[in-house]
Amino acid sequence: MTATDEELVARAVSARDQAAFGELVRRHQSRVRAWLRQLTRNAATADDIAQEAFIRAWDKLNTFSGQGRFAAWLMKIAYTEFLMSHRKAKSDQRLAAAVEAEMTELPAHDPAGEESAATDLQRMLAILSEEERATMVLCYAQGMSHGEASEVTGMPVGTVKSHIHRSKEKIRQRFFPEEERHA
Repeated sequence: MTATDEELVARAVSARDQAAFGELVRRHQSRVRAWLRQLTRNAATADDIAQEAFIRAWDKLNTFSGQGRFAAWLMKIAYTEFLMSHRKAKSDQRLAAAVEAEMTELPAHDPAGEESAATDLQRMLAILSEEERATMVLCYAQGMSHGEASEVTGMPVGTVKSHIHRSKEKIRQRFFPEEERHA
């Protein structure tokens, strides 16, 4: 029988069982790395942040209270590591300028075009703020509830819902303006 995340955490905390923690890493590393790759848009940076997040999780494992899912607790640590890394790397002003410059160079969305769905997704996520992008990826790509996304990001549930709503509107206006006219 396979142990639950909570059972593995208990073993890792009580006996500093590295094998139990290794199983937790194996179970969750793909999800953490994929989410960080969507946030950073750089695989190497995302992998570095994920590694730091797992080290931090090992160090703080005894603080996991069992309230909520382990995956959400882990994603919160990963998000905190992302934010710390991001703050070290660039100021918010440089990031905003880079995103704005990138968006002025992107062509309009062509529904019948040859671009892949992944490229379209990246273009859509690029127009969102950091917080909007994080909540959209958590809720839609990672399948988390608004409450879990709130727990991961530290934002109130209402703020998560507002970011989701605002993100959908931005994407709709930028990439599907014809739907606005027909609605």
